[in-house]
Amino acid sequence: MMMMSKEKLIVEVVAAHNLMPKDGEGSSSPFVEVEFENQRLRTQSKHKDLNPVWNERLVFNVSDLMDLPYRTIEVNVFNEKKSGNNRNFLGKVRVPGSSVARRGEEIPQLFTLEKRSLFSHIKGEISLKMYYEEGSGGGAAALKGLSSASSTVCIDEKKAAAKRDMSTGATANHHVEQPKQQKQDEKGKHVELPKQPDVIKPTIIITGGGGGELHPSAGSAGSWLQNDYGLKETNPHLGGVGPAVAAAAAASGISGNATSTAAGGGGTGGNIGGFGREKTGWAYDLVEQMQYLYVRVVKARELGVGSDALVEVKVGNYRGITKQVEKRSNPEWDQVFAFSKDCIQSSVVEVMVKDKDEFLGRVIFDLSEVPVRVPPDSPLAPQWYRMEDKKGESKVKGEVMVSVWMGTQADEAFSEAWHSKAASVPSEGLNTIKSKVYLSPKLWYLRVTVLEAQDLFPTDKGRFPELSVKVQVGSQVLRTRSATARSVVNPSWNEDLMFVVAEPFEDYVMLVVEDRVVPSKEEILGRLVVPLGSIERRLDDKSGTSRWFNLDRHHGLSEVLTKSSRFGSRIHLKMCLEGGYHVLDESTLYSSDLRPTAKQLWKPNIGVLEIGILGANGLLPMKLKDGRGTTDAYCVAKYGQKWVRTRTVVDSVCPKWNEQYTWEVFDPCTVITIGVFDNCHLDKGGGGRDLRVGKVRIRLSTLECDRVYTHAYPLLVLHPSGVKKMGELHLALRFSCSSMANMLHIYSWPLLPKMHYTHPLSVSQLESLRYQAMTIVAMRLNRAEPPLHKEVVEYMLDIDSHVWSMRRSKANFFRLVTVLSGFVSVGRWIESVCSWRKPVVSVLVMVLFLIFVCYPELILPTLLLYMFAIGIWRYRQRPRQPPHMDTRLSHAESVFPDELDEEFDTFPTSRGADVLRMRYDRLRSVAGRVQTVVGDVATQGERVQALLSWRDPRATFLFVIMCLVGAVGFYAVPFQVVVACAGVYMMRPPRFRSRLPSPALSFFRRLPARADALL
Repeated sequence: MMMMSKEKLIVEVVAAHNLMPKDGEGSSSPFVEVEFENQRLRTQSKHKDLNPVWNERLVFNVSDLMDLPYRTIEVNVFNEKKSGNNRNFLGKVRVPGSSVARRGEEIPQLFTLEKRSLFSHIKGEISLKMYYEEGSGGGAAALKGLSSASSTVCIDEKKAAAKRDMSTGATANHHVEQPKQQKQDEKGKHVELPKQPDVIKPTIIITGGGGGELHPSAGSAGSWLQNDYGLKETNPHLGGVGPAVAAAAAASGISGNATSTAAGGGGTGGNIGGFGREKTGWAYDLVEQMQYLYVRVVKARELGVGSDALVEVKVGNYRGITKQVEKRSNPEWDQVFAFSKDCIQSSVVEVMVKDKDEFLGRVIFDLSEVPVRVPPDSPLAPQWYRMEDKKGESKVKGEVMVSVWMGTQADEAFSEAWHSKAASVPSEGLNTIKSKVYLSPKLWYLRVTVLEAQDLFPTDKGRFPELSVKVQVGSQVLRTRSATARSVVNPSWNEDLMFVVAEPFEDYVMLVVEDRVVPSKEEILGRLVVPLGSIERRLDDKSGTSRWFNLDRHHGLSEVLTKSSRFGSRIHLKMCLEGGYHVLDESTLYSSDLRPTAKQLWKPNIGVLEIGILGANGLLPMKLKDGRGTTDAYCVAKYGQKWVRTRTVVDSVCPKWNEQYTWEVFDPCTVITIGVFDNCHLDKGGGGRDLRVGKVRIRLSTLECDRVYTHAYPLLVLHPSGVKKMGELHLALRFSCSSMANMLHIYSWPLLPKMHYTHPLSVSQLESLRYQAMTIVAMRLNRAEPPLHKEVVEYMLDIDSHVWSMRRSKANFFRLVTVLSGFVSVGRWIESVCSWRKPVVSVLVMVLFLIFVCYPELILPTLLLYMFAIGIWRYRQRPRQPPHMDTRLSHAESVFPDELDEEFDTFPTSRGADVLRMRYDRLRSVAGRVQTVVGDVATQGERVQALLSWRDPRATFLFVIMCLVGAVGFYAVPFQVVVACAGVYMMRPPRFRSRLPSPALSFFRRLPARADALL
């Protein structure tokens, strides 16, 4: 066991510069305090130095070097006051232990100082060196080995899969043979995966605190995490197979035609092309080609009376079995089996017909004679083959209809075929691993306007009734306010109620008129049931027609009022299905569809989005199977109304899907979402929830037209223990535009349909309707086969995005600070010009200002030309990669454990009273600062109002007299002269300035506010 006391962490504080003056005299006396594992050390203070240099080494004991990447080093900079032990905060840096290098490999790292709170005034940078000294060497060796173990998990998994394919077979439906699962590396050593994913420590992000750039060395403890959270450009061989695959195909005796591919369109992300075939020969040009041997078993005849026939297809050690057809001499199966070329360890494919366990006959095909089919060729026609016995003689009775061919994943039979790599899946779970395309239900807004009612007779006539109308559509229930009664029996409401409904219309509108007798009891005065299919549909903002309906106290069936039924209670309603709105089931910030519900209002599409889902790399084990960690991963992509689900790759942390999908694009300012999940419904008793692995969002407007993007996107998920990288998702994207002019014209259109602006819905209405829409979509997709489960749909649609989070609040605040930083920079530049720090610049600005005053018509053209030049200049530095999840922008790397616990807490909370008291006190502290800022802003506004309110008679008198003098002066002096004099006065040199505030500012600060009237 290594000696803990011999392992040291050394933090060398090099220097700092551009610190904030905090001593009241324009300077500071800074010192640095470093805290690590309850150890706190500090440097000497530098007297009145805003750019101090220390070069001091602070040495800390390390209890466990293995845990160093998961520790944090706190660095605080303070200003030391002259009297007492008081000090002013100058900034802080939180450095992850993963950026600590080995001794001798350290380099200076520059960090931007961060604020301690939202209202701190901090600036400057600090330079640090951090490294560790080894003791006995055991901890350092283990720390170094952590990188190699992580980087080889996918390689070992692939080698183990290859060994399983070579040594064992597999069966489908009824398992006759099961592949043995062994995991060995090249040296034969056993590699164990983690037993529980929960104990895997969270990955630490390498950041520079507040924005400094890190340069971790190759041998540092955190070098294996370098660039782990960034987007990585890949170079796959799209639309074809590489030389290694072609050579392997030739060596295995498979026809060379099987490796032919297309020469695809150009792009900069990957190699698109093949061996000279036209693109029509290979439609999937955004994925890597995968070779499969397809065997279609259609039917048999003349097997004999009473046979319980089934067919077993055997290729090497892999076997697939059809369903069993009982008591028929001419059974039909029509099943397809797909054997991956990687699994083929034989030169023949054997199709055997059995009566339960009794052998009836077989047909053998030589793989070297199997034809190759490449879409769009028509499907290969099955043929009748005479069966042979085990000796190869045609002495048995019966024939079987079979077709055998070599193909790719572009084959029509691919999605419905049984796959050899899913042989371990029981028959009950085979349907849950297939790739499918889903369509969201067509959603409508239902508007129910409750106008009035007549002839309502409450039972208790001795009190004033509280009449309201409850409307229910499915699980959605809304209630009107209490009526404003013109009389006791003829109440009026005139209130709109909005619901979300989906086609086909299976629900009813159930309406109940109630009288609240006591707070917990209502008396029903009438019911009404209206089928959704009978309600008119509206495509514009024209007012619909209203109708009177009879109310019934019993069954409540709808009845439109006629002359023969005009007596009795009735209600006046206006109901319509709004087709002019877009029903939001996603947030408008990253919506994938903005079209109205009614198809008559749709515009033509402007292009096509093609996505190739290549695979994933380095996925974390999500569950235990046979005492080892494993992942059964599949992908879900959502854009518009179309959802796609890839097949499930069983028992692999480096799955390869290579499936390509296409969407029509109607608006470039939309977002596609791709999520990765772990399938938990493969086993017979698999009733759990599919686990989230991660998701990626890509905005189409950030993509260049007709360019292929091939990148590995990090799959980042926030857990209660911190942010974790669950793996990488490899995608190939291409956005093709049919007309650039039409697409540019769309940028001048409103973002949402016309009805959202002519008859807008409130924010609270939109949030409530969005939640109902997500519930309906999840329920409908859960009814598909195979189902797209509720937890998958909710994660893709971000159903919990409205939940309070301190982390999100910080992220949004600093996003706002970043936006306003440009205006702050302009203000600082103007201040530097007015202070004449650079006299030449100040003179030039003053001359330019006077020119603009004399020729004001030049102001707008010059400003527009300046922005044009800046835009052209920045074109060279434009982003070349699509955006991805940014942990730093999300403040996921600097979040505190208690904030994460609060974010993942249920609603209502499930925490104890002490935790709630602490959170409440923290919220009060933040709200107190916000309250102070809001009060200051209100004070300034009240001072503006006090100028003419005569609250301070003398101040108002002075202001009125100054306005009179100013009016006379401006009539006498040209306006350009006034502006020129004011500008020259503002930009006067410092020797003509006074440090005292101007008389106008002093006058404004003396104006009264209403703050003194607050309790």
